[in-house]
Amino acid sequence: MAYIAPAVMAGIGGLVTADRSLQIGALTTIGVTSALVAWMLGLWLRSRGVRKRWVTGPHRLVVVGMFGLAGIAFGLFAAWVTADLLGIMIPMDQLAWVDRVWIDFPLSGFIASTIVTWRWRDAIATNYSFKGEETK
Repeated sequence: MAYIAPAVMAGIGGLVTADRSLQIGALTTIGVTSALVAWMLGLWLRSRGVRKRWVTGPHRLVVVGMFGLAGIAFGLFAAWVTADLLGIMIPMDQLAWVDRVWIDFPLSGFIASTIVTWRWRDAIATNYSFKGEETK
């Protein structure tokens, strides 16, 4: 879901505005970034998230907001690394899509991290609320 939602939203926006670069970006810079953030965050939440009180304790919106900001920060860092590395290796005038990463990466990181965290917190709340019910 964290891959599909940003890619579909961007793809629909590209179709409505007839922006070919947005349609391509939906499947590449937007979709791949979303998938990567969702995969990394999902693995971390599954392996260590339940044991961290700062993740399971506060209200869901607080945790989702924290991870949303972390997704933006990760996206900005990835955009900076991508733009700088590609700028060193390849002349920037040949890569028009590099300008898009400054918007695509942080936005995709935000959307993916909020979706994954929201769904994970919902699953945790559901699993913990029903565990004690079975023994009654």
